[in-house]
Amino acid sequence: MSSIDYVVFDLGGVLVDWDPRYLYRKIFDTEAEVEFFLRDIFSHDWILASDAGRPLDDCIAELVARHPDYAGPIRAYRDRWHEMVTGPIEGTVDILRKLKSDGVALFVLSNWSRDTWPHALEAFEFLDWFDGLVVSGLEGVAKPDAEIFRRLEGHGVDLSRALFIDDRADNIAAAEALGMTGIVFSDAPDLHQRLSALKLI
Repeated sequence: MSSIDYVVFDLGGVLVDWDPRYLYRKIFDTEAEVEFFLRDIFSHDWILASDAGRPLDDCIAELVARHPDYAGPIRAYRDRWHEMVTGPIEGTVDILRKLKSDGVALFVLSNWSRDTWPHALEAFEFLDWFDGLVVSGLEGVAKPDAEIFRRLEGHGVDLSRALFIDDRADNIAAAEALGMTGIVFSDAPDLHQRLSALKLI
């Protein structure tokens, strides 16, 4: 029998194929321009501000004021958001379906903007399969802040008996520091193998 009673999934990069490069490769001519924009104009900290509940329009306006030459591409992050999402990662959704059918308690812990969250609820029916959803934009705090992991406890999750699956090593490190078991997601076959080793699937 597994020592894990709860399985907690990140969304983007794990269950949802989200990558801003899908959009910005249409806007810029070269991969170097795309990477420059995402590294030096956008940044992980900028995305985290929106993910932590700040209105996306405010984040966009502030960034446009700092980089007016990139106003169009910056605003595209909001106006063409759907072009950054290709759909579900089917292999992981299959794993989720199996866990659900086996009666495993399932939760979401995801960094996601409050403004775009309604689109996710509409687009991904598998979100209805979860026993609880902890979404940063609604909680007002984002990974890897320890506080958002503790919000799972409000859903009855014992962190010491919970597995967290995320594609970012820093988020997994934060989860493990609170006693959770962590898996850095790479692809569905690897995840299946790791879950099998934990006797979860």
